[in-house]
Amino acid sequence: MTTNDTHGVRRRPIRLLAGLVLLGMLASVLVLLGPGLLNGLLAEDGPLRGGPACTVETAEGKIELHREEAQLATTAVALMARGAEAPDTSGIDQAVLQRLADGPPGDAGASLSCRGQASSDLREEQPGATGLTPRAQQLLEAMTGVFDKQSLGGYAPGGVGQGHGADSTHYDGRAIDIFFRPVTEENRREGWILAHWLVAHAGDQDIQFVIFDDRFWSARSSRGQWQDYAAPDPGNEILRHLDHVHVDVLGGRAE
Repeated sequence: MTTNDTHGVRRRPIRLLAGLVLLGMLASVLVLLGPGLLNGLLAEDGPLRGGPACTVETAEGKIELHREEAQLATTAVALMARGAEAPDTSGIDQAVLQRLADGPPGDAGASLSCRGQASSDLREEQPGATGLTPRAQQLLEAMTGVFDKQSLGGYAPGGVGQGHGADSTHYDGRAIDIFFRPVTEENRREGWILAHWLVAHAGDQDIQFVIFDDRFWSARSSRGQWQDYAAPDPGNEILRHLDHVHVDVLGGRAE
């Protein structure tokens, strides 16, 4: 055995001991600071999750928002659009509010994106008197509280059994269509105000998909980016979701 080999054999126990000491120190720190430290690191906007959950594309560039800020901004814009009193948004960049109010320019698609939040411990629900599951009914009531009366479809007392794709969540009472007809730039702007609000509140409302204007957003996307929606008939405004926003909630697991 050479001198170098001897040194290598001696170094291994030393390195192992040093590693154990370091692990012990880290464990002591976690005990002293409590479980809140790890929870903070793994939280929605914690460093291990990559910072703020939402972004808005503005004329000045991309601006990051915490989810609570995105919820506040989209709610304020929705209320102002219908002339209602809006919450204080003085802490939010005015460029964000302006873009959300104006809607995406041209054919740019969504302006606001948020990382998905798909709960894995939800239970399966059955439709109630309105034809919606309790989760979907809760979403409808939340929307009504912000947007007031809307042109709605995709559900009915007793349920719907036709008019949608074979595996549509409408048949389960989990989906709502909100119409913005006819297809105009103004109606497109109003549709995006709602679509952005839905994405910002997706975690609170257990939203699964939002589809509008040839784009779709999924709660199961860790990046939370909108994607192109491939309609079965590109010439059909309804199937492309140009005249309505589709939103559905998570189905949950059967007991």
